[in-house]
Order: sequence, then structure tokens, then C-alpha cells
Amino acid sequence: MPKYLFEVQYNVEGLRGLKSQGGTARVEASRALIEELGGHLESFHFAFGRNDAYLIAELPSNVATAAVDLIAGTSGYVNTRTTVLLTPEDLDEAAKAQATYRPPGA
Repeated sequence: MPKYLFEVQYNVEGLRGLKSQGGTARVEASRALIEELGGHLESFHFAFGRNDAYLIAELPSNVATAAVDLIAGTSGYVNTRTTVLLTPEDLDEAAKAQATYRPPGA
């Protein structure tokens, strides 16, 4: 299954919920959402800085991943940014690909 990195920023209401319910409740809510869409939560970390949390999850497809973003984002409590993660083997396979490319202006 493909892996994805979710970068999460809580708004004020999201932070209030986090403060009242704690971090473990947020991890379990995230795990439940991801599992309901056929995935697996690999790791969840809270952080200082630009983002409040980082999640790595396996999901069956980009469609399921988009659903996670839409469901969480439309809650109004979080903003997410998602990155597809590649394995070293994925990059090995990509490096073997042959195609013609014409740069802009060439």
C-alpha cells in the first residue's frame, strides 16, 4: 500500500479540542478515520513549529487519501497537506524509466 505523510495544522478550535481531550484521543480519532478508509496509521507525532502534527499512514489509493483530507479538512478544525512517500525501490524503478523530454524554450 502507498504511504503518505500528512502535515497537520490545528486552528484555534482544533487546539481547544486537543487541550480538552489530549493527544491520545486525537491519535485514536485519526487511526479510526484512516482504518475506516482501508488504511493503517504507521506513526503520529505532535511537533513544535509550522505544523502541529505529522502522520505517516498507508492507504489503499489516492482516492482514499483524498477522502482523509476532505473529511478532516471540512471539519473546520484542521488544515492538512499531504505528500506521497516513495520507497527506495520505487525510486530505483523510476530511475530505469526512459522517456523523451523537451525543456521549456528548447
